Amino acid sequence: MKEHKKKLKLKVSAISEGTVIDHIPSESLFDVISILELDKTRNMITFGANLDSGKLTNKAIIKVSNQFFENDDINRIALIAPHAKLNIIRDYEVVEKKVVEVPDRVIGIVKCFNPKCITNSEPITTSFSVISKQPITLKCKYCEKITHEKQMVIR
Repeated sequence: MKEHKKKLKLKVSAISEGTVIDHIPSESLFDVISILELDKTRNMITFGANLDSGKLTNKAIIKVSNQFFENDDINRIALIAPHAKLNIIRDYEVVEKKVVEVPDRVIGIVKCFNPKCITNSEPITTSFSVISKQPITLKCKYCEKITHEKQMVIR
């Protein structure tokens, strides 16, 4: 008689209130944690990387209890993980789903790649127009220098 092995799935405990960020490329997980400063939060955080995904080769997920993100934070996520999804959780239920989308303008989030740009020497808020969303390519309002996805430094 053959012994059948059951496939078990490990489940991460549900959160009662907070945000779940799903469909993050695994290689971008720690970048998202860093730009959202989740390494400094006192809230419970659960994350996983290299999980199976139908849309990506593999994905990462972050669950943050008792924290909800503003539009600037969502735009930061979009620059690193443009296909991420945010699920807003209240009383253990998903009450809202947000699709992360690269905005048409990026203001005060990315540092200009040009060391001679006025935004790198004066207290001026950076401003870029997005000239391509895949791959992400930005054009500085002040010096018109093009910043490519791999060159971006997010504040």
